[in-house]
Amino acid sequence: QVQLVESGGGLVQTGGSLRLSCAASGDTICISSMGWYHQAPGKERELIAGITSGGSPYYALSVKGRFTISRDKSKNTLYLQMNSLKTEDTAVYYCVARTSQSQSMGCPQTDYWGQGTQVTVSS
Repeated sequence: QVQLVESGGGLVQTGGSLRLSCAASGDTICISSMGWYHQAPGKERELIAGITSGGSPYYALSVKGRFTISRDKSKNTLYLQMNSLKTEDTAVYYCVARTSQSQSMGCPQTDYWGQGTQVTVSS
C-alpha cells in the first residue's frame, strides 16, 4: 500500500508560481513512475505531467515550458513547479503513483492517488 499526501495548492494571480508537493509513504519501494493530474469543474481528469523511475519527464502540451516535474526519491516526494500560471490552470491537482508488479518484493501493479489540492488562478 502507498499513501500520497499533497500540499502546496492555493490562490495565485495570473503569471504567478506555485510548487506542489506529494509525499509518499508505505511501500514506496514499489513505485515506478509518478505523475500529476488535474481536474477542472465539469471536465475529465487529465494527465499533465509524469516522470519515470529514471527521471524522464512527460508534459502535456498545455503545460510544456511552464511546469516542471521532479522527484526526490530519498525524500519520497514528488514536486510540480508551476510557473506562468494561467486562469485555465485552475483545477484540483492530484498526485498519482504507479507501482510495478514484483513477486519477490510483494508489489502489485496498480495506481495510488492523493487526495487532491486546489489551485486557483485569478486575473
